[in-house]
Amino acid sequence: MARDKPKQQQMRQRIAAAAARMMAEDGIDDFALAKRKAARQLGADDTQVLPANSEIETELKAYLSLYQDEEQRERLSHLRRIALSAMHALAPFRPYLTGAVLKGTAGRYADIDLQLFTDDGKAVELFLLNKNIPYETSTQRRYAGDQVRAIAVLQMDWEETPVNLAVFSTNDERSALKTSSAGRPMERAGIAAVSNLVTLP
Repeated sequence: MARDKPKQQQMRQRIAAAAARMMAEDGIDDFALAKRKAARQLGADDTQVLPANSEIETELKAYLSLYQDEEQRERLSHLRRIALSAMHALAPFRPYLTGAVLKGTAGRYADIDLQLFTDDGKAVELFLLNKNIPYETSTQRRYAGDQVRAIAVLQMDWEETPVNLAVFSTNDERSALKTSSAGRPMERAGIAAVSNLVTLP
């Protein structure tokens, strides 16, 4: 068994690198999907060798820095400015930026992910309707501690850029929200923090 561990570790690194490349080049924004595709591509059928999301993030940052450095910096700055514009417009719903645009790992086809906190989810839809902004609705699962939440996600375009609005209840704002029960809390930044990111040189 001991002889297998270096091979497993090597395969984990190869899968993480392949998944990162797919996320950067092909517009995949789902870590689980990128892992599965990369594992299939490399012929790995052992789930024990699948890398953690944090390993893929590390590889993704390295890939973007190596192959898309100046382009990615400009794109990230552009996306953060658009996110801030949308957040100011959505200020009554207590918006937070999350996901790849906040983390700095946004690839060529990245969406902007915002979290909104309100006890009147219909008010968000009414806001979009009043602004004549078309949107589509889906439902996703999020976790606050061990509690699962079924939340509405409104997909729209803001300044010709795709934006996903995840609508939570007001009480959820004080919770550490996760994409899975065992996952890490999702990083998020309010208007003031995103303003600081936008003004950084």
